[in-house]
Amino acid sequence: MQSCCSSGGCWESGFDLSYKLAREQLAGMKDVAGQCRKSGARCVNASGAVLSYLNEQYRVTIPDGEIFLENSKVEVPLRDKILILHYFIGAKGTPATGKLIAYKQLLGGVSYFPAFSQRAIAPLVVSFGKNPELLIETSSQLGGRTAVQGDLSVTVNAFERVPITLVLWRGDEEVAPNGSILFDANISDYLSTEDVTVLCETMVRRMVKGIRSA
Repeated sequence: MQSCCSSGGCWESGFDLSYKLAREQLAGMKDVAGQCRKSGARCVNASGAVLSYLNEQYRVTIPDGEIFLENSKVEVPLRDKILILHYFIGAKGTPATGKLIAYKQLLGGVSYFPAFSQRAIAPLVVSFGKNPELLIETSSQLGGRTAVQGDLSVTVNAFERVPITLVLWRGDEEVAPNGSILFDANISDYLSTEDVTVLCETMVRRMVKGIRSA
């Protein structure tokens, strides 16, 4: 099953329309149990599923596509609702490859990279480059775990089957801090390139917010 935004274009039409399109595709889903298996979601029954997103549990009602944070009355931001639906609808269930790839290796990634870098990598480096240890602390709130890339890195399972690795290099007097964001080579079987951009931007924003609230 392909995501309704396989080209990423529906985000450009506005969040309300993106959500509407995703809900329409969800309503036409024929095999809810099968899609739960592919996405790693837990089927509640034929009319609902629960999935993990950034270390919290969200309930998706089927077929209407309403999304609620489990055990909380906090309103779910619209961009999070769209990402959750895109992941659930588009998940192909392919296993992790263990091979990490960069954003430029995604479909259209070379063209989109300047925007991706500005929206996700630059805030990551600005906020954590001079004190990378903060990345470990703030990413733990999202279920992050230390990784082996760069001078310091963490991997966050943004969704059950979407591990994202945030990498930092400290820099020195001559070289500025630098960073990268890496993905399992199967990520395009779960999210479009534009979805990946929005997801990484959202992750970094949450971690930066974690610094400010600490």
